[in-house]
Parts: sequence; structure tokens; C-alpha cells
Amino acid sequence: MNLNPLSAIYGGVVGARNASYDRRLRRARRLQGAVISVGNVSAGGSGKTPFVILLGELLKARGIKFDVLSRGYGRKSRGVKLVEPGGLPRDFGDEPLLIARRLQVPVVVGEDRYEAGQFAESRFGPQIHLLDDGFQHRGLARDFDIVLVTPEDARDRLLPGGRLREPLGSLRRADAVVLASGAAPEAFPLTGKMVWRVRRGIVPRNIPERPVVFCGIARPQNFTLQLRAAGIVSVAEAFFRDHHAYTEKDISDLLQLRQRSEGGGFVTTEKDAVNLGGYLDALAPLAVVPVKMELADADNAVDTMLRVVEERRRHS
Repeated sequence: MNLNPLSAIYGGVVGARNASYDRRLRRARRLQGAVISVGNVSAGGSGKTPFVILLGELLKARGIKFDVLSRGYGRKSRGVKLVEPGGLPRDFGDEPLLIARRLQVPVVVGEDRYEAGQFAESRFGPQIHLLDDGFQHRGLARDFDIVLVTPEDARDRLLPGGRLREPLGSLRRADAVVLASGAAPEAFPLTGKMVWRVRRGIVPRNIPERPVVFCGIARPQNFTLQLRAAGIVSVAEAFFRDHHAYTEKDISDLLQLRQRSEGGGFVTTEKDAVNLGGYLDALAPLAVVPVKMELADADNAVDTMLRVVEERRRHS
């Protein structure tokens, strides 16, 4: 893979940082509770948040107590905070809010995930911690590393020339590699890794006729393709940057787009609904389309994960 000079510099910095942890020149800090990390190797769009929600639902179904630790990307606040499900994205980040609302478990945000974990343990005890977007956060020791990959990752380049946050060789650190969006196993270095497969779809309900589709997510084309596969044909589309915080002008522009295209309403994602906040009613009728993710052979995957975690905690 040819790298541009900036990508080569970036790759060198990432490689040096990882080597410092691999050689124990820098040590990860360990929490009392087990840490299960969910991450990826690219900048957004792999389905980390839906997978955290899926994994949380599987743990809840077994009666296992857990919390979620997140950086809280995009928030304007600083420090460690317990997410209030009814709060605002500027205070907690859109994805932590979505996770808190869907799972109804404690979600703690903090730039330093170890401090976030200590806070969670002080409030809720040393239960399992799901570390959201944790693959690159090596300062926190984890007991199981899950990494999602997509077909785009196999042919992508390192930042800033591409979207990869790390080279694919970094997958050697993972315990389980999740093939998302139809990723092919032969495209990745998976020797000795558990390979899980997920199917990601949408659950469209109450879609207005002749809808205007809009979203601010990492890979909007995936959302529109899923809508078309479900037989939903838009009359117009509007895309915003990932984690976009909607403004009054955005709402005015969307209403004008609907009028120009003679649309019957709007369709968007759950994450966008979080970022719309109080503007939701202004776009009625608006269909918010949830993402549904399914893990193949989920019981066996979770059994194996919990067994590995227990063994590692016993020997740590």
C-alpha cells in the first residue's frame, strides 16, 4: 500500500506508540472490574455504537451487570460525567446519549477512560465495563478486545490520506474480529483470532410518502442503500458531517428542500434524532429509523468471551 508522506509520518507515530505499550515501556492501568473493549481500525462508520448496544443487550439478557465507558466525542464539556439519558449532545456526546437511552445502564464519559472507570466503580461497584471505541485507548488495560472491520478497511489507507487509524497489522492485538457490512475474512490478517460475523440492517416504520432523507453520519451512503433495499425511495437527500449538531438554519434549509421537492416528510437515523434535540417536532412527519445488528452464533460468542475474561482476571 503506497502511503503519502503525511500518512507515513502518522503511521510512524502510531507504530512508536503501540511499540511502547507492547514492550511495556508504557503501562496500561487496570480497573477492578473486567474491561471489554469494542473498537475499530478506521475513523467512523464501522458500526461500533450498534455493536455496543447489541453486546449490552446480550449481557442484559443474561442478567449481567455492566456500565459503558466512552470518551464522549463531540461534547463541549470536560472531565468525567455520568450521562443523563434526557441530556444534550453538547454535554455528553451523541453516541453515549444513544447508548444510555437504548440500554438504560450507566454510561460514563471522560477523556481518560481509566478515570471514567474509577468513577463508575465508585458509584456502581466493580462490574463489567464496556469500553466504547477503545481499541486505540491503550492506557486502560482490557480483558477482551473486539474490533469491527468493514470491506472498505481492507483497501483503505492510513490517515490523513485515508480513514485508517492504524495499519491492519494491529489486528494482532484483537481477541475477536467482527466482520461487518459483508467484510471478507481473507482480506484481513486473522490468524489465531476469533472471527465473528454481524448482520446490520434497519427497522423502517411509519415512513412518510415521498420522504426527504437526511443524516449526519460517517458513511451516509450505507444508510441510503439500506433504505432503497427496503423499498424506500427518497425525493431528495441532504447529508451533514458526522456528529452534526443541527441549527435553526439547518431546519429551515430542510423544510425548504422538502417544499421544493414536494416531499411528504423526513427520514433520518437515531443518532441524528439525538442531535436534533428540540427541533424534532419542527420536521414532522419525521421517521427515525433504528439500526438493528445481529451477531451470528451469539450465545457461543458471548460464552467464549466471558470464559476468556474470567480466565484472564483469575491470572492477572
